[in-house]
Amino acid sequence: MPGSGSRAVRRRTFVLGSAAAAGTAALTGPPAGAASAAGFGWSDDGTHYVVDTGAQLVFKVAKTNGDLTSLVYRGTEYQGYGGKNSHVESGLGPSTVTLRQSGTTILISVAYGTLKHYYAARSGENTVYLWTNKADDSVTATRYILRVKAGLFLNDEPDSYTYAPTTVEAQDVFRRADGQTRSKHYSRLRVTDYACVGWTTGTVGLWIVRSNHEKASGGPFYRSLLRHQSADGGGLYEILYYGENQTEAQRFGLQGPYLITFTDGGTPSPALFPGTLTTPWADALGISGYVPASGRGRVAGVGISGRDPAYPYTVGLAGSEAQYWAPARASDGWFSLGGVLPGTYALTVYKSELAVHSTRVTVTGGATTTLNTLTIPPGNDPSGASAIWRIGEWTGTPGGFKNAELMTYAHPSDVRAAPWTGNVVIGGGGETAAFPCYLWKDVNSGLLVYFKLTAAQAAAAHTLRIGVTTAYAGGRPQVTVNDVWTSAVPAPPAQPATRSLTVGSYRGNNHTFAYSVPASAWRADPGQYNVVRIDVVSGSGTTGFLSAGTAIDAIDLLA
Repeated sequence: MPGSGSRAVRRRTFVLGSAAAAGTAALTGPPAGAASAAGFGWSDDGTHYVVDTGAQLVFKVAKTNGDLTSLVYRGTEYQGYGGKNSHVESGLGPSTVTLRQSGTTILISVAYGTLKHYYAARSGENTVYLWTNKADDSVTATRYILRVKAGLFLNDEPDSYTYAPTTVEAQDVFRRADGQTRSKHYSRLRVTDYACVGWTTGTVGLWIVRSNHEKASGGPFYRSLLRHQSADGGGLYEILYYGENQTEAQRFGLQGPYLITFTDGGTPSPALFPGTLTTPWADALGISGYVPASGRGRVAGVGISGRDPAYPYTVGLAGSEAQYWAPARASDGWFSLGGVLPGTYALTVYKSELAVHSTRVTVTGGATTTLNTLTIPPGNDPSGASAIWRIGEWTGTPGGFKNAELMTYAHPSDVRAAPWTGNVVIGGGGETAAFPCYLWKDVNSGLLVYFKLTAAQAAAAHTLRIGVTTAYAGGRPQVTVNDVWTSAVPAPPAQPATRSLTVGSYRGNNHTFAYSVPASAWRADPGQYNVVRIDVVSGSGTTGFLSAGTAIDAIDLLA
């Protein structure tokens, strides 16, 4: 966060290694009955519970509403900007707040209607452990936000800096004088890409380590808020459930632990990361909805056949109660998902972000469900179909298309974006990089693809496919061939109802539109170019970049 006296800093986001997966959460610490660190304990100042972890970390929790009102490390106050506290959502309101110490653990419990929230401290640790239990949707709880004072860390992630003179969209996307855009939405990262997010001066680091997100929604490739910075300070987020461009219903139950932790400047220890963190010391604390490791199961797969070695594969589990994921080993597709709540799940294999195989699996607490080699059916990966030409690759992402990378951290109107035009000629090279990643009805509808066919190819009907990764306001492609044949307007597939393309996310529901083009539509002369026009159609949306739109995965003409 900018401010006088700021110290040089980098923001680091730790990327999960191949062995890490979504699963149970927790950490190792002093065993029950161990001696407490000097200074460890708590007090009641009348309005707050004050907890000293004995590791130069002292924090306060308001007895009226459960807000975190103070976070002091090594004598420096980190909590607070704009007169606001750190809390679930924007603050819960009047709550019942209690404290209980059990040996070397102090637990503060917050009850607000059907929602329960917890803070835990361990003797000798410079970490606060948090859990949030949403029993239903009677209480809005989409996030926990840690608000950090200005002047302690420099603004090192400029695209999430939310202070700029001109509002572009919805009071949360802004434009600087130089034409660059800023928003708290512009995180760049999918949830599977990071384990922690924070800031460091080089000598002190402040981090939120995310939970395993088993009670969140959207799967491993979901993108949402991670942090933001402004003139007043900064915020670090743990997302409990976020509705922006959401593909799944909200899940209820206990999420956590997620951590607020300090370091000597580096990233937190991997022992604190989701998939490796264990909290046996919390088993007997009486946390509502808590399921210990003994009550969880594991899914292990021998391997996955039919993979394309050029791409990473991920295995996801999704049920009404929980979600999990883990990478498949590059050499053979072996995978293991631990810490899974008992139940029946849809198991999906993703090539990059494209679902290419699915089955169902039942998990039992305390047991491992072992699966024989999963085989991806040849027809499940659209890349396997023989194509006369193809723009992009079938990955479930717009990767490689024009502006695709930029759109995860900038608005489409950003000065850094290449023009959203992009007529392409097949065979010239660079077709994918020249074709825009997004199409909008009011911006670049009507793009043209030029290509030649042999006489034999022109004498036959062909299928034209357009893969999309999400859509806004029901935008979907309608195609016209050589101005003599126009497809019917396709039905809109199920997609999120909120903004997507303008808030840093292409991740919706992958869908393939297939158009059967008759032979009569082609030009028989092999020397002539055929022309396909792609229009975006919808009866919804407004104007400009908020007109109906869609994100492109791949376009091809099958042989």
